[in-house]
Amino acid sequence: MRPATRLALLLGWLGYVLVPWYLPDGSGLAGYPFGRAGTALALALSGAAPWLIPVGLALAAATALSVRRADAPAGLLLSLIGAGGLALLFAQGFAVTLPDQGLLALAALLGGAGASQPGMGFGALLTLVSLLLLLCHGLAYRGLCRGDIFTTSSIGIVIMLIALFIFLPVATILRSALVDDGGALALGDFGERFFSESIWGLGCVTTGTNCGVAWNTLILAILTGVITTLLGLACALLILRTGMPGKRAMRLLTVLPIITPPFVIGLALILLFGRSGLFSTFLYEWFGVPRSRWIYGLPGVLLAQVLAFAPIAFLVLIGVVQGIAPSLEEASQTLGAKRWTTFRTVTWPLLRPGLANAFLLGFVESMADFGNPLVLGGNFEVLSTKIFFAVVGAAHNQGQAAVLAIVLLGFTLAAFWAQQRWLGDKSYTTVTGKGDSGLPTPLPRRITWLAGLVVLPWVILTAVIYVVILMGGFVKSMGRDYTPTLQHYLTGFSIDFSRGLHFDGSAWPSFFTTLKLSAISAPLTAMVGLLTAYLLTRQRFAGRGALEFATMLSFAIPGTVLGVAYILAFNVPPLEITGTGLILVIAFVFRNMPVGVRSGIAGLSQIDKSLDEASTTLSARSFTTLWRVVLPLLRPALVAALVYSFVRSMTTVSAVIFLVSAEYNLATAYIVGRVEAGEFGLAIAYSSVLIVVMALGISLIQLGVGERRLGRRGAPAQPAAAAGAAS
Repeated sequence: MRPATRLALLLGWLGYVLVPWYLPDGSGLAGYPFGRAGTALALALSGAAPWLIPVGLALAAATALSVRRADAPAGLLLSLIGAGGLALLFAQGFAVTLPDQGLLALAALLGGAGASQPGMGFGALLTLVSLLLLLCHGLAYRGLCRGDIFTTSSIGIVIMLIALFIFLPVATILRSALVDDGGALALGDFGERFFSESIWGLGCVTTGTNCGVAWNTLILAILTGVITTLLGLACALLILRTGMPGKRAMRLLTVLPIITPPFVIGLALILLFGRSGLFSTFLYEWFGVPRSRWIYGLPGVLLAQVLAFAPIAFLVLIGVVQGIAPSLEEASQTLGAKRWTTFRTVTWPLLRPGLANAFLLGFVESMADFGNPLVLGGNFEVLSTKIFFAVVGAAHNQGQAAVLAIVLLGFTLAAFWAQQRWLGDKSYTTVTGKGDSGLPTPLPRRITWLAGLVVLPWVILTAVIYVVILMGGFVKSMGRDYTPTLQHYLTGFSIDFSRGLHFDGSAWPSFFTTLKLSAISAPLTAMVGLLTAYLLTRQRFAGRGALEFATMLSFAIPGTVLGVAYILAFNVPPLEITGTGLILVIAFVFRNMPVGVRSGIAGLSQIDKSLDEASTTLSARSFTTLWRVVLPLLRPALVAALVYSFVRSMTTVSAVIFLVSAEYNLATAYIVGRVEAGEFGLAIAYSSVLIVVMALGISLIQLGVGERRLGRRGAPAQPAAAAGAAS
């Protein structure tokens, strides 16, 4: 066997023989002197945990096989041993759990009748990784993925992570849609809930009442996806293809909403456009325009979501626009095409992958958002808020929440299918191994002016909103008492120097916890997301399409539902991690991973596979090709994944509101608590601090990653109006 396989086997024995099998706290094994500190081997041989013996036998069988030559027959045996070991490990974990729970018949078969065990720990994790790698190495020896161990292992690890932290919690909560309170199958109740008039009703068309919550959600998501995609594209084109002044300021203002904590944009819109808002008061006192509540409902929620999610489209599309080869546009103009014809026939078709991915992200983000509809929805109900109140409301109807989540997943599946159908099997490659020193074609005048007219109101409104947010932390009460004060900042972030450096402010504990967990989760999210994108675009294996859709599941499920699903799935053995910082990091990673995947797919669709093939021809392994050839060309996607995952980890609330604990309280949970207590000044002050911190973090990320170099000439700055002189 290869050294990598022997190393994987050594890892398994380390977890089985030397490292404690169970988590270090909680109730230990009854009557066993080692308690949770025991290793799997000691527990199995002593008779305290006989169900762990088959796992050790699987490792022993793999050890006996390791002396054989790494050929196809040995690969078949190794893959069977790895698969069998994984099945035995998960079987004992789900069969023997808490007293009178789990799979009782299987527990009796494994020698655990009437027994219980705590959650798996680090020893079990090492053994799990070892068995998974043995399975993947065996498949590589049989010729899968051209015998590349790194590729098969990466596929196996990604599938395992998605299965454990996306499918398992989602299946746990969706199961409740098909059962009654006693756990029995109840298809009749499911049908009644699913076809409810409150979900699919067309009262807004037939009787002038409200439409069903499904139609409200679908209309809002489509509008948000289209508008955010067009705004992101317009901004990317203006920044990269024109010589307009103020690009840095515009780029900052377009990214600011993505680093803003939840509720803050909605609160700022209310302070501006509510019945007592600054703009409403101005219109009433100067022009006699009656005050109204138009901000509450579809217009307000749509406006808030466009402001919040357009930066996501911008981050995806700016890398796609950068990747378009100027030589293709120059070839079009050489053949006599005008700039408008070149843009319509060359540039626009090459933007299709970015447009499709940006729309999909905006669509799914809108469906999963519950903060903005909660603040601005009024009588306009959407699926996410209905699920939220079904989970945490007085009725606590978990079955209804699960049915609504199924509807939400159906919409996401339809959007995913539509995106694939629109892109088709066409090639969008523009980054090849050949030199390209051409200049990007300036935008046609009509496109420049249209993009400017679209982006300018967005930028102005964003600037006004952040002026309001900034003012809110320095006045006593926004909208009532504008007396300047620093009390809100002193309450949250005071420092006592009389006892050394002592952080007295009430916000410091949640701030440091959030910063630490976000810094840990951001690189993990980018790594998993981009690796998944690489596997999906560069490898061919069974189930590739299903894997791509599975990466979007955590994005489609509302954060509140995902948080409850994590509690149900990970509050009991075998994965007992609720209340720890680990569950928060996992929630961050798999909630934000789809952005890394979609950004990576959009970027990789522009990179010619001949670059990979050239590296392989020079005897480079797949990991070397990924690290030295592909990853440097994916820097825009890497920046997008790092930035998005970092700021969303700092600002998310719905996915973690049920996962925080006294030890691991987060900034957003603290802000929500202050909003509920009516302390808006402190909430806005804390949000302002987070915005500054995240802006610094984004700058450090961009400085550390750098920019992609494609060997193209830089175009001299030119006035925006002159950009289309020849169109």
